[in-house]
Amino acid sequence: MQWQLQDAKNQLSSVVKKAADEGPQMITVRGMPAAVVLSMEEYQRLTKPKTRLTDFFKDSPLHDLDLDRSQDTAREVEL
Repeated sequence: MQWQLQDAKNQLSSVVKKAADEGPQMITVRGMPAAVVLSMEEYQRLTKPKTRLTDFFKDSPLHDLDLDRSQDTAREVEL
Protein backbone atom coordinates (compact mmCIF):
# COMPACT_ATOMS: atom_id res chain seq x y z
CA MET A 1 0.00 0.00 0.00
CA GLN A 2 1.10 3.57 -0.64
CA TRP A 3 0.66 6.44 1.76
CA GLN A 4 1.23 10.13 1.23
CA LEU A 5 3.50 11.48 3.94
CA GLN A 6 0.80 13.64 5.52
CA ASP A 7 -1.64 10.69 5.66
CA ALA A 8 1.05 8.42 7.09
CA LYS A 9 1.82 10.96 9.81
CA ASN A 10 -1.85 11.34 10.69
CA GLN A 11 -2.48 7.58 10.71
CA LEU A 12 0.86 6.22 11.93
CA SER A 13 -0.69 3.49 14.06
CA SER A 14 -2.64 2.25 11.01
CA VAL A 15 0.50 2.29 8.87
CA VAL A 16 2.40 0.26 11.49
CA LYS A 17 -0.49 -2.22 11.93
CA LYS A 18 -0.83 -2.71 8.16
CA ALA A 19 2.94 -3.26 7.88
CA ALA A 20 2.65 -6.02 10.49
CA ASP A 21 -0.50 -7.57 9.01
CA GLU A 22 -0.21 -6.98 5.25
CA GLY A 23 3.43 -6.26 4.47
CA PRO A 24 5.61 -3.27 3.65
CA GLN A 25 3.91 0.15 3.45
CA MET A 26 5.42 2.73 1.08
CA ILE A 27 5.41 6.39 1.99
CA THR A 28 5.61 8.99 -0.76
CA VAL A 29 6.60 12.65 -0.77
CA ARG A 30 5.17 14.68 -3.65
CA GLY A 31 4.28 11.43 -5.40
CA MET A 32 7.81 9.99 -5.24
CA PRO A 33 8.71 6.96 -3.09
CA ALA A 34 10.54 8.19 0.02
CA ALA A 35 10.40 5.48 2.70
CA VAL A 36 9.04 2.06 3.58
CA VAL A 37 7.59 0.90 6.89
CA LEU A 38 8.31 -2.78 7.60
CA SER A 39 7.22 -5.12 10.34
CA MET A 40 9.97 -6.01 12.81
CA GLU A 41 9.83 -9.62 11.58
CA GLU A 42 10.43 -8.55 7.97
CA TYR A 43 13.22 -6.18 8.98
CA GLN A 44 15.00 -8.91 10.95
CA ARG A 45 14.64 -11.33 8.05
CA LEU A 46 16.18 -8.81 5.65
CA THR A 47 19.07 -7.83 7.91
CA LYS A 48 19.97 -11.29 9.19
CA PRO A 49 23.31 -12.45 7.77
CA LYS A 50 22.83 -15.25 5.25
CA THR A 51 25.88 -17.13 6.58
CA ARG A 52 28.05 -16.94 9.63
CA LEU A 53 31.23 -14.93 9.13
CA THR A 54 33.43 -17.93 9.91
CA ASP A 55 31.62 -20.00 7.27
CA PHE A 56 32.03 -17.17 4.78
CA PHE A 57 35.80 -17.20 5.25
CA LYS A 58 35.98 -21.02 5.12
CA ASP A 59 34.05 -21.03 1.84
CA SER A 60 36.11 -18.23 0.32
CA PRO A 61 38.31 -19.15 -2.66
CA LEU A 62 41.13 -17.43 -0.76
CA HIS A 63 40.83 -19.61 2.37
CA ASP A 64 44.11 -21.44 1.75
CA LEU A 65 46.35 -18.39 1.33
CA ASP A 66 49.53 -18.46 3.41
CA LEU A 67 49.23 -15.36 5.58
CA ASP A 68 52.13 -16.09 7.94
CA ARG A 69 54.58 -13.21 8.33
CA SER A 70 58.14 -13.66 7.27
CA GLN A 71 60.51 -14.26 10.19
CA ASP A 72 63.33 -12.37 8.43
CA THR A 73 64.63 -9.56 10.62
CA ALA A 74 66.34 -7.52 7.92
CA ARG A 75 65.91 -6.80 4.26
CA GLU A 76 68.44 -5.51 1.83
CA VAL A 77 67.47 -2.15 0.38
CA GLU A 78 69.08 -0.56 -2.66
CA LEU A 79 69.52 3.19 -2.31
